[in-house]
Amino acid sequence: MIWTAVTGANGPLWTAYEEGYFKQVGLDVKLTNIASTSRAISAVLAGDAQFTNTDPSTLVSADAAGGDMRLILGMTNRLVFSVMAQPTINSPQDLKGKSMGITRAGSSTYTAAQQALKIWHLQPESDVSLLPLSEVPSILAGLQAKQVDAGVVSPPTSIQAKAAGFKELIDLAIDGPDYPSVGVSTTQSFIASHPDTVRRFVRGYAMGLEKFKSDKQVGMTDMNKYLNIDDQNTVDQTWQAFTKYLADPPEIPESGMQAVIADSAAQEPKAQGTQPSDYMDLSFVKELESGGFFKQ
Repeated sequence: MIWTAVTGANGPLWTAYEEGYFKQVGLDVKLTNIASTSRAISAVLAGDAQFTNTDPSTLVSADAAGGDMRLILGMTNRLVFSVMAQPTINSPQDLKGKSMGITRAGSSTYTAAQQALKIWHLQPESDVSLLPLSEVPSILAGLQAKQVDAGVVSPPTSIQAKAAGFKELIDLAIDGPDYPSVGVSTTQSFIASHPDTVRRFVRGYAMGLEKFKSDKQVGMTDMNKYLNIDDQNTVDQTWQAFTKYLADPPEIPESGMQAVIADSAAQEPKAQGTQPSDYMDLSFVKELESGGFFKQ
């Protein structure tokens, strides 16, 4: 299983691993960090990994290019990102002709940047240049070094940016659209050949989700093993933010996925006319739901 970003969105995944839930359901899971959704998808398509964190818009682009990726669960169905700016930026329109830090093209931060600019009626690149800085914490470092005028960051980095005196221009989780931003995917061929493995993986994740949300101390401890933050108040705020926005049950609404497809089709003509069902297989989550798992 590949995880792609230093963000609290991965809390349930890390808890499922750290608390032994994947082992409980009979899976030997190894977690690997690749700091790029597009590179992670390539690794899954090459058979080097079976599951990965996925930005849905990047998955649509990958499938338009011939991939057979399918989202099997949703982690967040809102864009849990803030655009933080230098104190001298008084409004979004002040960004015209300036730069905004993202991790890289084809990432959730890239998608979030595009959505923020769309809300502000600004065009990426022609109005605001998007500068790839590899990792979310590097975006904060870029702000501090005045390398960029603004940056797209998620908790805990957004919390740290506020504490450092940077200005929040928008919190997309509150003021942005209903838009799936992080899920877990595998290939359609792997689903067909190993349905029981996928079933077990989804169950293990769901157990981690429940534990992460219901046991604050366990959730914070497991999450911070990967975030590695010294300030416990920041860890607490990160846990609070994601318990609010994590998908539970971990489904992806068709309306949200349709919005992703509509935006992607503007850049990827092959995506035009496709449906959410072309990119998602939520049958394993629905199987748990119909069996009363989430009610229990």
